[in-house]
Amino acid sequence: MKYVLFLVLLGCSYIPLQAQQTQKPPLHGKNWMAVTGKPLAATAGAMIFQQKGNAVDAACAMLAATCTMWDVLSWGGETQALIYHPKLKKVIAINALGVAPTGATPAFFKKKGYDFPPEYGPLAAVTPGTAGGLCYMLAEYGTLSLQQVLAPAIEMAAGYPIEAQTANSLERGKKYIKEWPYSKAVFLTHPGEKREAPEAGEIFVQTDLLHTLQKMVEAEQAALRQHKSRKEAIMAAYDRFYKGDIAKEFVRGCQEQGGLITLEDLARWKPVEEEPLHVNYKGIEVYKLQEWTQGPALLQSLNILENFDLKAMGYNSTRYIHTLYQTMNLAFADRDFYYGDPYFNKNRAIKGLLDKGYAKQRAALITPDRNNPDPGPGDPYAFMGKSNPYLRFLPERKTLTDTTSGRPPGGFVPKHDAALLLTAPDQAPVYAAHTADSAYMDRLWRGTTSVEAADKDGWIVSITPSGGWIPACIAGKTGIGMSQRLQSFVLDSALSPFNVVAPGKRPRVTLTPSMALKDGKPFLSFAVQGGDTQDQNLLQFFLNVVEFGMTVQQATEAANINTNQLWLSLGGMTIKDREPHPGSILLNNNTTENTRKELEKMGYHLSFGERTSGPVNAIFLDHAHGTLWGGSSNHGEDYGIGW
Repeated sequence: MKYVLFLVLLGCSYIPLQAQQTQKPPLHGKNWMAVTGKPLAATAGAMIFQQKGNAVDAACAMLAATCTMWDVLSWGGETQALIYHPKLKKVIAINALGVAPTGATPAFFKKKGYDFPPEYGPLAAVTPGTAGGLCYMLAEYGTLSLQQVLAPAIEMAAGYPIEAQTANSLERGKKYIKEWPYSKAVFLTHPGEKREAPEAGEIFVQTDLLHTLQKMVEAEQAALRQHKSRKEAIMAAYDRFYKGDIAKEFVRGCQEQGGLITLEDLARWKPVEEEPLHVNYKGIEVYKLQEWTQGPALLQSLNILENFDLKAMGYNSTRYIHTLYQTMNLAFADRDFYYGDPYFNKNRAIKGLLDKGYAKQRAALITPDRNNPDPGPGDPYAFMGKSNPYLRFLPERKTLTDTTSGRPPGGFVPKHDAALLLTAPDQAPVYAAHTADSAYMDRLWRGTTSVEAADKDGWIVSITPSGGWIPACIAGKTGIGMSQRLQSFVLDSALSPFNVVAPGKRPRVTLTPSMALKDGKPFLSFAVQGGDTQDQNLLQFFLNVVEFGMTVQQATEAANINTNQLWLSLGGMTIKDREPHPGSILLNNNTTENTRKELEKMGYHLSFGERTSGPVNAIFLDHAHGTLWGGSSNHGEDYGIGW
């Protein structure tokens, strides 16, 4: 197919739909749609749909497959999900994020000389959440057995042809992997050779993980033989993972390698079903998870952007880019300070943060001709009729780093699972200009994944799972890579009073599935990988569809921008590693010279990439025709199947 040319011009620059061709074809389905980060994992979802499973069953199968394929996550990671329940006609939120273990305190990490918890290894681990989240979703909202849903993942654990992206990640990460004996035994299949990791296409066998998954199924089947209900049987598998022999080996392997997780930590943890947050944008209800994720930043951005005529500005015009950048910076300034585990602090700011009046106040801070290098968090409590107890931290916060100081020209792309600027999955990544060192760029290659599923009966699922990415520290003989999400905590209240590490607390994560309803009916389900870029890309995807009339496939490929004027959530253990880069912006290579010059005059430092759109995966519910449209990014290996 021809490449998409998204010309970026001043004023109205949007290309008519009939002129836009996509690099990947749109997906169409009448009965179901399955979209995720790997072709084999999408096939796992299709297999479950063919067994008459619903979208929850299929999503769980895709989740299990992506974990088994390390795309880029493991069974020891975390899962965040939104589910549309067609009978209840409501969106349900699933919080399956692990918590900080016993002993994980600011004093513990500061004593080791860290400004943030570590990026890798057993001390980076929160308790595993994905296994529990999968069991809970399947038990409550699925229709099939755990045995059926895990069958593709179990077959893959017994041996599947590993793809180049994962195989090469293992080779690049072998310096870390060799530090952890259980990881070394699983990942480095050719010890002592020049290339110690598997080769692309090699059958990759994970015997320990295979046994772990089989044990979960055994627990379910034993419960069924005892005449337990389907739901009780699935939760018997859950109990074996969190309280039985799997838990004991996980904890033993974690602690042997220096980790903090205890059996009590696993036994106390449980997934939580919540009410999602939502705002209305021009008649469309947009849903996100609560502020233990960064998801509300997209909702805040939409509230701010309602005060501007985006369509009149033109898609990716200078004015549009500037307005988006300033809006996202305001939202992220609030995210960085006010978001965190709501179960640990009842004095939440979220009601004020999502207030339309507060958004109008924040919108008034945007100047039309200049970047604001340090917008700072606002005062949402004034819109809740309360006094703000956290303003006292702001002077100290300013001293941690001077974000208004000059920066060398060139962009700064967020660490770990940031925007992938790839040519193809089996080729070397192409990075934006002026990125940092090689270790930093290596993080750009990695992503997590997203899972989107929908069926003809109205069930819709959006999941952004992650954690336990390569190089992962495997816990004992479980085959399970431990999460590295502890690094998203801070150690100082001045940085974020809601997100200071404490035992039993959830870190504020970047992971952020999305769903939208229009006229009371499901409209869009969408998610993306990309660390701190996630809600930036999802915001623009949504606007591409709603404001500029793109199809979901066009919107997943359309040129986006990224701001780096925010505190990084991942990567590095010093303030310098995480601090904002004011004015740093990633643009698409097709940005016109005129727009580049205008943005530079406004105080921006420009970087460029060939692909700047995600990768986003999405499903559009076409009620006019009774069909499903799927969009799967033209980045990397994201893939979808519909029927």
